[in-house]
Amino acid sequence: MRRTLLAARALALALALAAASPAGAIDVVLTPIANGFAAPSAVRSAPGDLTRLFVTELGGRIRIWDGAQILATPFLDIDARVLTQGEQGLFGMAFHPDFPNTPYVYVSYTLDDPANANDGDSIVSRFALLPGDPNQLDATSELVLLQYAQPFANHNGGDLHFGPDGYLYIGSGDGGSGNDPNNNGQTLTTLLGKMLRIDVDATDPGKSYAVPATNPFANAPPALPEIWAYGLRNPWRFSFDRATGDMYIGDVGQGAREEVSFEPAASAGGLDFGWKVMEGDICRPPTTGCNTTGLELPILVYAHANPCESITGGFRHRGTQSTALNGLYFFSEGCSPGRVWAASESSPGSGSWTFEEVAAVGGIVTSFGEDADGELYLVDLSHGELVHVPEPGAAAAAVSALAALGALRGAHRGRSGPRRTGAGGAVDSAGRILEPTRRLPAPRDDVA
Repeated sequence: MRRTLLAARALALALALAAASPAGAIDVVLTPIANGFAAPSAVRSAPGDLTRLFVTELGGRIRIWDGAQILATPFLDIDARVLTQGEQGLFGMAFHPDFPNTPYVYVSYTLDDPANANDGDSIVSRFALLPGDPNQLDATSELVLLQYAQPFANHNGGDLHFGPDGYLYIGSGDGGSGNDPNNNGQTLTTLLGKMLRIDVDATDPGKSYAVPATNPFANAPPALPEIWAYGLRNPWRFSFDRATGDMYIGDVGQGAREEVSFEPAASAGGLDFGWKVMEGDICRPPTTGCNTTGLELPILVYAHANPCESITGGFRHRGTQSTALNGLYFFSEGCSPGRVWAASESSPGSGSWTFEEVAAVGGIVTSFGEDADGELYLVDLSHGELVHVPEPGAAAAAVSALAALGALRGAHRGRSGPRRTGAGGAVDSAGRILEPTRRLPAPRDDVA
């Protein structure tokens, strides 16, 4: 980001939440740059926009941070259309890759329509920029692309991203309740429990989009052609590595495992990530006859150590300001305080990952996002904050200097958190099981 946002970052360092990582690991400083958001659920940037960040709020608004303030007028306000009970709300947004030349923004939310049977349906729709106003979408321009029923209120997924191929990818949860009672994750005749892929720049008969001809089930009825991958439980945040095009998916577990699944950029789709045959790296009961043939097992997995484990998938850090963080995959969980982990691969393409806690925020991390330069951010649901994950060396030096002057107030030091491996549980440095942390309401708390 340029000019005003750079100045805001520097100013915010005086009030930074300094989080020291375990000895020998990298220091990460989480820097709040804005607060006052109402239950923020995602943060995004527009292509080539070096000034603004866009924060979705669960209640149905998208707010603009212009580098100095949150603009008073929302970028979009569809509060009256969005159902926000339990795990429902406005989940995600994605700018058309050619925005603003193609002036469209895509959002996902749960529909508030109590008078009809479609109340609580998942909606993926398109809005157009209001002519003459770069800071506002036309709320009357909505074009619904996808609408599908949710049998229960939880496990909605709802993240949206355009892939390197220019197609729109949509993460869909398994429909909720617990233990996927309808086996949606493994059923190819439903959009639930899937990664979907559609072409928003073309249309098929009877649809407001087209199915890419290269989708793995494009010509394989009765499988639904929009399906790109399956076997997901609740993909709460996925991302594409801007350097490689690889996809990383944080998939919330049932009660035993949390996981990060991986799809290489060269994949032709059709991967089965295992749910509900598997939960992470273990077979689901009954374990007799469990067949893992053909399943794509996660690259990162950890056992539940307290009652609020619920992964928030993130991004590989590719910001231009940082060399120390380059390539680290950051993720968090639906707990308060929100622990932030960084994962690293032992060597490119090895598939061997380790990860450890490097920082924490005071509330629940609902999402990570990138700006146009690839700098990394997160949003804190509980405190309504937008937080920057900056270059650790420069930030730490600034914080140290401010502390020496007595200007740093209320520093929030990170704990010497658990070191974990791809198959490990959560233990402290002495090998003790971590004590449970207090669970707060989150937009995706799971039913056992």
